[in-house]
This record gives sequence, structure tokens and C-alpha cells, in this order.
Amino acid sequence: VLSTWFLSKIQDDFRGGKINLEKTQRLLEKLDIRCSYIHVKRIFKDNDRLKQGRITIEEFRAIYRIITHREEIVEIFNAYSENRKILLENNLVQFLTQEQYTAEMSKTIAFEIIQKYEPIEEVRKARQMSFEGFSRYMDSRECQLFKNECRKVYQDMTHPLNDYFISSSHNTYLVSDQLVGPSDLWGYVSALVKGCRCLEIDCWDGAQNEPVVYHGYTLTSKLLFKTVIQAIHKYAFMTSDYPVVLSLENHCSPAQQEIMADNLQTTFGESLLSDMLADFPDTLPSPEALKFKVLVKNKKIGTLKETHERKGSDKRGDNQDKETGVKKLSGVTLFKKKKTRKLKIALALSDLVIYTKAEKFKSFQHSRLYQQFNENNSIGETQARKLSKLRAHEFIFHTRKFITRIYPKATRADSSNFNPQEFWNIGCQMVALNFQTPGLPMDLQNGKFLDNGGSGYILKPHFLRESESYFNPSDIKESMPITLTIRLISGIQLPLTHSSSNKGDTLVIIEVFGVPNDQMKQQTRVIKKNAFSPRWNETFTFIIHVPELALIRFVVESQGLIAGNEFLGQYTLPLLCMNKGYRRVPLFSRMGESLEPASLFVYVWYVR
Repeated sequence: VLSTWFLSKIQDDFRGGKINLEKTQRLLEKLDIRCSYIHVKRIFKDNDRLKQGRITIEEFRAIYRIITHREEIVEIFNAYSENRKILLENNLVQFLTQEQYTAEMSKTIAFEIIQKYEPIEEVRKARQMSFEGFSRYMDSRECQLFKNECRKVYQDMTHPLNDYFISSSHNTYLVSDQLVGPSDLWGYVSALVKGCRCLEIDCWDGAQNEPVVYHGYTLTSKLLFKTVIQAIHKYAFMTSDYPVVLSLENHCSPAQQEIMADNLQTTFGESLLSDMLADFPDTLPSPEALKFKVLVKNKKIGTLKETHERKGSDKRGDNQDKETGVKKLSGVTLFKKKKTRKLKIALALSDLVIYTKAEKFKSFQHSRLYQQFNENNSIGETQARKLSKLRAHEFIFHTRKFITRIYPKATRADSSNFNPQEFWNIGCQMVALNFQTPGLPMDLQNGKFLDNGGSGYILKPHFLRESESYFNPSDIKESMPITLTIRLISGIQLPLTHSSSNKGDTLVIIEVFGVPNDQMKQQTRVIKKNAFSPRWNETFTFIIHVPELALIRFVVESQGLIAGNEFLGQYTLPLLCMNKGYRRVPLFSRMGESLEPASLFVYVWYVR
């Protein structure tokens, strides 16, 4: 049956004789086989016996088998097949319950899998599965490591905003470094597309009464405020329905602040939250209650009640003083000259600030006594790190009640990032990173926010929300640890570097990020000269005390003896979004682009 099916699928393509590399690649795609050109090219070369750049039908069949008949998949298939040729429906049911931990397993699920993935019609009609169908199923999205349930919004979205981790970016308008790099609308668009929900906008007085966005006192280029707002309006809710917070770093004169207020109202219209919600006069609303809303984060004058009473009145020319400490950058050196000057705030802009009023952080004690529910603090990473080490308990008490934003220190002129994990560990809602800078911190950010449908809002674990909790990330008293076992079986068509001339000496590192006690890293041995199908078959065990905060990161490297190892790809995800059983781990480049079909093949098991 198999060979008749196979020939019927391909013989037309060989009517005109032998086929070249491009046609080979297209034919593999027609057979639903995902393969990377660079690997196909090498296998084609190895199987082209006459070395004329064209292959026969038999040579094509050999290439097809090399790519699809991976030993490790054949072994699993043979273990469940009674005759090593076919899986009966109940063999598949057995595999799904025993290996894939499919809850509520039924024959209908097995039947659906056969219908969807079995390419040979006679086999499909007999409710059976050939190796062809099995390998297509194992290569499908259903067998990915990331749980399907976590791909949609499944968490309770009716808690107040302060109960969520919120995907946040810093200096969103920059696409390279902080001093001379270009400011670009793409910074906002790409952050929103990645599910970011809190954007930073640095506003300054511009020519012709048009406020501009750029990194003040530096040579970065300028964008018009209204252009930025229009771009945000267009992309705000493409990836997520939940509220977007515009964090304004406001350096404008009252006259231009009025123009900003006007721009915000005309661009966003009804989406702009400009008054309290009736049901939330003295608590923060939920993401659910704020769906499709845009919130302005800025300094504010007076109370929400006063704002409400002024609604509809003419506020032009009305502004008040608010003392601020302003950072002055001399030349492009980054020394702070503290000048306390009074910043005038236009009432029209102030009245657009409802639940996200920016308030300078003084101390935890001051916040306990005086801070209002709608006041948020921004704390620089250096001060936040100090506080998290010395007063973790008070910090967590603070983040239970108030939205807290952490931002990178000013000396990171290269737009480098800090590790966000240490601030998630203490419940900080908005850990703002430079989205334009690839590397470990952004891998963790992207990995964490894959959860809950990529909506940019993740409900904090109960111990970071509940007032009776005594959680301290550095001193875990009581926990229900998870024992996580990962058998790293093999690599599939791993990406190749320019220097590795199609072979590549590859290794994999598995890291856990979480509370300090859970941080851990293990790695495989190096497999020489095989990036196409390296087999490791190594088992790693991790004991994780606070699984709710843990992220797992897989990194594939190519060993370099002189220049050090070279990064090939990575994948990061929350531990609790991991499927059990035989799973495929997709890989992403340093810039966060998918490297499909490059992936790792693993067996995952954990128990609590």
C-alpha cells in the first residue's frame, strides 16, 4: 500500500525524467514534509550519484526516507504497532494515554487524528495509521511542547489590574541604542504585535506647536506625537483585546500638552478612558472591564472626583504646577544634573489620567500611609534590586496593592536589558524592557507572555496577590515542589551557522529561571558534525520549588573551540505550560523569528 501511494503521489513529477534540487524541495512540500533548504541541499548532493544536479525517482525516495523516517520516531511506532507496519485505532489510543498523557482519551480523538494526518486513503478509511501518518502527527502542532490550552485566554480576567503581570516596554520608540539610534514607529508596531500592553512615549515640545517623541538631550531622531498615536491606534488591539497603557514621559509645555490631549481624544475617541467606570470608584478595574480601552499614565492634578465633575467643561489654558526633579544630560554624557523646577501640567491632559496616575516612589512606609489605589510607581532597576534584596516582604506587600513599573537604568545607553525574573518574583506588574534588544531578557519576556493566549496579561500566582501570604522568593518556607524530567532525545534539522559548513558540532543547554533556589542549568554532550539529526538521548532532572514562577529555556549552540560557542536557536516557556510526553520544541532565532522546521525532540514528565 505504502509504495503504491508514494508512487502515485510523485510519478507525474518524474514524467520528464530526472528532477533538480528546486523541484525536489517543492515535491517534499507537496508531500507535507517540512524541510529546510540548506539540509535538503546537502542530502540531495549526497544522493545524486552522477553528480549532475539531477536525481532519479529512486534517489528521491532515498532522500524522502532520510528526512521522514527518523529512527527515534520509528522506534516509538514499532513499540505500539503489532506488525511494525500499521497502528490500529486502539494502538493509537494506547500510545496517546500512556505516552502523551491525553486526558479524557477517547476513540473519537484517535479517529480525528487519523482523519487529519493519515495521507494514505485506504489506511485512513480502515481507521488505521501508517508510519507516514504517525510521523506527520508527531511533527504537528498538536505534539508541540507548549500546551494548546495556554494558547487562548483561560485565566480569570476579572481581578483588579494590580493582580496581573503586564507585558511592558521601555523607550518603545527606539529601534537600536539610546543615544544616536533612530526613533521609529516600527518600535511601537512591533511591540504591540508581540502583545506588549504598556508603551513608553517620551514627549517634548516640537516646532509648529506639534509635540514630538524622542529620547531627550540625545541625537536620536524625532517622531510627531500624533503620528505615534495614530500608529498605536491602528495596532493596539490586533494581538490582544485587553487595555493598552500609554506611559507618558512628559517634558512638554502646557500649550503642547493641550495639543497632546487633543490628539489623544481625536485619535482614540471612545477607546480612550477619560472617566472613572461606575463600578470602580475606589478600586482598580479588571482587564475584562477595560477591554479595548487605552489608559494614559502621567502626572495628575487633583482627585478622580474633581475630574469627573469637570467632564465636558472647557479646560484650555488651565494648568497647575507640580514639582519634579528633571534629568538633564550634558552633551551626550549621561550625568544627572538635578534641577528641581516646577512642571506645569495642563488640566486637559491631567483629566485623561484615571487609573494610572504616575506618582514618585518615596518609601514603602509612605506608600502604606498615603498612596491612593490609582497611583502607580516607576522604580529604576538599581533601587528596585536593592529594595528586593533588603525588604522583599515589604516590596511584595507594596506590589499587591499598587501597580509598580521597573525600568532599565540610564547608564544602559546600549539599550541592554536586565533579567526581568527577579522583579516578577516579587510581583512587579510592569517590568519594562527594551523590546528592540535581543538576548536572554527578551527571551524570558517573550516566553513568559506566551501564556494566557499571548494577551499581555498574566494573573499573578495567589501567593503574590493574597494579603495573608508570607512569600519570600529568597527564603521558600513551604512549597510543593515539582520534579521535572526531560529526556532530550534528538535534534531535527538544526539551523546552521556560516562557519559550520553544513555539519555543526551541536549541544543543548536546558536552564530553569525562577526563584533563586530554582535557577539551574544543565547541558548535553557535543554531537560532532551532525546538525541534521543529532541523537543525544540524555535525561535531566530538575526539582522546582515554585513552579508558578518558573520558566524553562532550551538553547542550542554550535561548539566553537576558538571563538567560543555560537548561538543557534532557543525556546523559552513557562513550566506550567509544558505538555507531557513526546514533544517537539520549536526553535527561535536571537531576533525572535521562527526557525521552523528546526526543533528538538524531547520526552517530558513531571509530577507534583
